[in-house]
Amino acid sequence: MALAILAAASPLLRQGHRASRGRACGPSQDPRPFSSPVVYHWVEMRAKMRLMGFNAETIKPLNEEAAAELGAELLGEATIFVVACGCLVLEYSRQKTQQRRKEGEQLAAWDAMRDEVDHLALVLEALQAQVQAAPPPAALEELQAQMRDLRAQLCIQDLPPAPQAEPTPEDEGPPDPGLGQD
Repeated sequence: MALAILAAASPLLRQGHRASRGRACGPSQDPRPFSSPVVYHWVEMRAKMRLMGFNAETIKPLNEEAAAELGAELLGEATIFVVACGCLVLEYSRQKTQQRRKEGEQLAAWDAMRDEVDHLALVLEALQAQVQAAPPPAALEELQAQMRDLRAQLCIQDLPPAPQAEPTPEDEGPPDPGLGQD
């Protein structure tokens, strides 16, 4: 991508320098003395000279082709820098959005769990109240024993009297000859 930007920017910068050449402007008579390639070259050369231990006050100016090439490089690097910064900003905002979404989901999950715990606490309190209201086991056993006794008494009272057997003809004796013959 950088090469494509450099390739596209180089002819444009060269064309601008050719147009300035047509106006009879030399490198020393540049109408833009503080253009980015000139300033960049001046700062770069001063820094290099100081690092190497030279104290040169005058820096040889760039020729037009070198200035055009340096301008194309600067334009390409600036474009790449802007695109990279844009990508970083977009990635940062995407991650922040994703983080906010996850935090929202976590808060919703925590709220749901808190509601469930509150509900279970209410159910537990109701069950504890029921257990406390229930009679103790000894009283239950006593009540069950009383119920058994009562049932036993009721069973004895409600039993019908034992049915008497009907007399059979053998038990009654011989039939009366006068009965039933008319």
